[in-house]
Parts: sequence; structure tokens; C-alpha cells
Amino acid sequence: MTDSPRRAPVTRAGATPAGRRRLRRALAAAAVDLFVAKGYEATTVDEIAAAAGVGRRTFFRYFDSKDEVLFANHDEIVAEMEDTFAGADPGRDPVEMACAAVSLVLESYAAELDVSLKRFTLTRTVTSLRDKEVATVDRYQRVLARYLRARFAEQGDETASLRADVAAAAIAAANNHVLRRWLRSGGQDDITASAAEAFALVIDAFRAEGAAVPAGEETTVVAVMSTATPLHAVIAKVNAALNDK
Repeated sequence: MTDSPRRAPVTRAGATPAGRRRLRRALAAAAVDLFVAKGYEATTVDEIAAAAGVGRRTFFRYFDSKDEVLFANHDEIVAEMEDTFAGADPGRDPVEMACAAVSLVLESYAAELDVSLKRFTLTRTVTSLRDKEVATVDRYQRVLARYLRARFAEQGDETASLRADVAAAAIAAANNHVLRRWLRSGGQDDITASAAEAFALVIDAFRAEGAAVPAGEETTVVAVMSTATPLHAVIAKVNAALNDK
């Protein structure tokens, strides 16, 4: 069996925040290649580190074990979601805002197609990696619920906690549906269109009382955007157009 190619050494690994992100992703890419080529159980931390061009000690500065390396960018995504919520427009519908924030997960997967597809295959066959994936999804859901709980409480909703948990679960389910559909298609499915459709359903289901679209006044919305437009921006524009109708 052909060994995974050794990657170029990372210069001054972790010297800057950007450098640390690059190194984490280099380790993740090296790990996924080795897991596919040699098998998860047969791959060692030393081999992953060597393939990424760093030492064993450097690996353990970033990850506690080899099952964590496959989800190297998830801490970054959580941090970006929290930053998005911190800077969110207080006048914006909270469920719409939560959908836009969780779309960062989809954007991250789409940006690294090869790693995403290999990781999908591995999580279907390696129990420990599947468990890690479930824990990661749960972490996203808790971040969503925390934001929604605070926003619903601000609106005077007496059921804020329950409504937030249910809405967060619905958003996570929509996100997972779109992601798995895209992965099963080998990255060929239109992830942007699928996400806009799925999140629009969730937003409509949790639309604030009095904001529902009147019966008989349904309209068709046509949005013109560049293919380079980020997913969260597409979702925001579509939802804004729907809410204006």
C-alpha cells in the first residue's frame, strides 16, 4: 500500500494565529490521508506529525489525540459563530441570525472538499470518529441555543428556554440534512440552494407571532448574486427578501 506523501515542513509552526490555523489544517489533511491509506487504527500520531512536517510534541500542542485532529477547524467555527452572534444586529430575527451563523459550518466543509469527503467516509466506518462528530454537532447546537435563549428572553418570551432548545435542534437538523446530502453527492449538490431552502423552512416555522406571511399573498423571490457570494450572505439576502414580501 502506498504511503501518504510527506508534506512540506511548516516554517515557524504556530508563530502567528494564521500560522496556527494553517498548521492545524495541515495536520488534519495529513491525518485524513493517512487514515484513508493505512486505516485509522494503524496510523500513529508520529506518522501524522511527520507527514505534516512537524514533530510529535508540536502535534500534542494542538490536539490531545488523533481522533481530534480530524475535526481541526471546528474550534475555529465555534469561535466564528460566537463572534457573529456578538456583533449581530439586535433588530434582526434571531432564528434567521442563527441560521446564518450555522452556515459557517457548511462554508467550511465546502472550502475543503477533499478533506470533507474523506472525513465523511471515515466517520461512517470508524466508531470513535462518528462519536466525535456527534459531540461536535452537539456543541454547535448548544451555541445556537444559548444565543436564541438570550434573544427570546429579551423579547419577553415566557417559553424562551424551551423554544430556544427546539429551534436550535431544528437548525442543527436542517444543517445536518444539507451537509449529508451534499457529501453523499460527492460535493456536486448545490449546497447554497439546499441550505437556503432548508433554513427558510426553519425560519418560517419559528417566525415571531404577527410576522407570518398572510394567506394568499405568497410570492416568488428572485435573487441575483455572484457565485462567489458567501453562503451566509446568500441566506441573509434570501430571507430578507422573503420577510419583505
